[in-house]
Amino acid sequence: MTAVSAAATPARSAGSVASLEVIQRELTAFARRARATAARMHPELSLVAYTILAHLEEQQGCRATDLAAHYLLDKSTVSRQVAALERDGFLERRTDPTDHRVQVLHLAPRGVESLAAARVRRQETFKERLAAWDPADLERFAGYLVRYNEDAAAHP
Repeated sequence: MTAVSAAATPARSAGSVASLEVIQRELTAFARRARATAARMHPELSLVAYTILAHLEEQQGCRATDLAAHYLLDKSTVSRQVAALERDGFLERRTDPTDHRVQVLHLAPRGVESLAAARVRRQETFKERLAAWDPADLERFAGYLVRYNEDAAAHP
């Protein structure tokens, strides 16, 4: 290792630690704000419920075990959430046509309507918050979020 690279390593390392601290702090603030915003925008749906319904829409239905695996949750946790969403009319169970032993979760009409309304409110909120951002910054930010989530999924 040369004198130049040896000297640069501690500074880079210290900068990395400082950056990681900022990232952790800001992601924590983001999560807190997301929960609070979700409660205001769609009080009938918790952030977890919204996430489950959005996943069901994206996948066009799935099993409860698929939800548990996707979100790295215990099956009993998903079961409680699904039971509440089903009881409140947001989702419904249908028998899988290829395997009659399997129940597939799908959005019920109320779930479709609530999800669509919540999505519009969320998009409006993000448009307001990011209105002053340059389009290139928005594109980079979106790319960084995708990259972070892909890396996080690959290393749970």
